[in-house]
This record gives sequence, structure tokens and C-alpha cells, in this order.
Amino acid sequence: MTDLKGKVALVAGGTRGASRAIAVELGRAGAFVYVTGRSSGTNRSEVDRPETIEQTLELIEQAGGNGTAIRVDHLERDQVEGLAQRIDREHGRLDILVDGIWGGDAYLGWGKSIWEQPLNETLRMIRLGIDAHLITSHHLFPLIIRNPGGLVVEMTDGTEEYNANYRAYGSLGFYLAKATSHPLVKGEAFQTKEYGTTVVAVTPGWMRSEAMLDAYGVTEDNWRDATKKVPYFVISETPTFTGRTVAALAADPDKTRFSGQTLSSGQLAKIYQIDDVDGSRPDCWRYIDEVQDLGKDPDPAGYR
Repeated sequence: MTDLKGKVALVAGGTRGASRAIAVELGRAGAFVYVTGRSSGTNRSEVDRPETIEQTLELIEQAGGNGTAIRVDHLERDQVEGLAQRIDREHGRLDILVDGIWGGDAYLGWGKSIWEQPLNETLRMIRLGIDAHLITSHHLFPLIIRNPGGLVVEMTDGTEEYNANYRAYGSLGFYLAKATSHPLVKGEAFQTKEYGTTVVAVTPGWMRSEAMLDAYGVTEDNWRDATKKVPYFVISETPTFTGRTVAALAADPDKTRFSGQTLSSGQLAKIYQIDDVDGSRPDCWRYIDEVQDLGKDPDPAGYR
């Protein structure tokens, strides 16, 4: 069983999706978890979904964990600085920092060229996917490096190999916001190496987030119904899958071997022998890699 008792974690952007699941699994493993985000109580972020940081805290407590939810906009420097000061005052340390800040789905602009997409949407994705992460690192890293063995996880979308080429179906702002995570963790890993800190990027696979389930008109209980229209949805995974793998990584005494790398949920699951909630072990990115290598689609069911 993963044991993180005595550890202090911050999951930034822990309102929903993989970040919410990571917060829950860190709490389940015994860490005290700070959950931050912009959707709190009746205040919704621009994502405009019903999930809140308080709901995430409730899930942590239902899992037997402890933590606190704090409304923070990670683009606001003063708020992030205040968050760091509060964690320092209350615990004097930070062992795990998961930066899952995003919230740019409304601006994705699938297939639009840079001159076609409204410039404010492109720049907003850069602000959410890059600036917010840099602001968070600036203020929270002094706590992370205080004690050897700290872990920083920059959440992203896509492996380094996959993002080495432009994702033509997307948009430039989205591509830059997510692909920048790869050089970001290389730089952060280099700068924190002498402090015994591990810095990685982590990408889920095709994740059945709250928004994705809504988009397909299914729930977690009947999600396979969506495969009737989209057969490849069979390789999807729950947010809990990523949560479990990140918790295992956090507890690994030899995790520094991964510092500077981008890791996928499927890759970590293989290393730590972790299954999804249904007992399967999805590996979305391995499937995508093999499609590209073979030039044809293998049976997607074989990647669960």
C-alpha cells in the first residue's frame, strides 16, 4: 500500500479531472493535501463547470484523508505568494507539488490557424498553460527544495515523443501550452537537482474526465456505450488511474531516476503494477505510437 503519511502536498488546479483524482489518491495514501483552484462555492471559473475545490476536499475526506481547499487564481502572483506563506506557516514544508493548472478548454480552436483563431484565445491558453505554471514554481519551489526528496509534477497532455511534432488537428496556442511542459521540467529538474528534488511531467491517456463523459453522453457506469460510435474510446481510462500512478511515484524512494522526463499514466502503471478501477491497465499512448509506426490501427481493446 502506498504510504505518504507525514507528507504535505499541494495540488494546484485540483478542481476536476486528473488533478482532482491525484489529490484524492495522495490523501488516501496519508498526505495532507492542499487543493487550490478558481471554482469554489458559487464562484465558477471560465471553465463554467459545476465541480469545486470543496467537492475535491470532500472526496479526499471520504477516502480517509485530510486537507484543505483554498480558492487561488494561480495567475495572480499575490495570491500564490500568500498560498506559499500559508503552507509555510501551517506546515513548514511542502513535499509534493502537483501543478494541474489549465482551464483553457473553451479556447482550443481545433484546426484553426494562428491567424484564424482570436488572438485573445491563443494568448489566454499561453497564460493558463505556461505563465500560471511559472508563477506557481517561483513561489512554491523554495518550500519544495527545503527538504530532500521533494516531488514536482507538471501535468500536461501528450508524451514528449508525441508532442515532438505539431498536433495538426489542434491549434498553435494549445500545442505550445502543453508541449512547453517538456522543456519546463528539464529546466526545473536541472535547477533543483542539488536539492534532491524530482521534477517530471505527467500525461494521462484518453481520460474519462467529468467533461469527457458529458461530451459523450455517458457516465462512468455505462461509458462503454460510447464505443458504439467511437470504438477507440475503449482505450480510455479513469482519472483515478493517473491518481494512483502519481501517488505511487510520490512514494518511490528512487523516483529521482525519472527527473526531467515526461511520463504517462500507462508507463507509470507498468512500472508500479497499478490497475485502473475496473482491473484493466490502459495504455493510450502506446496504442497511438503503434498506430503511427505501423500505419494502421491495431485492435484498441488490446491496450487495456
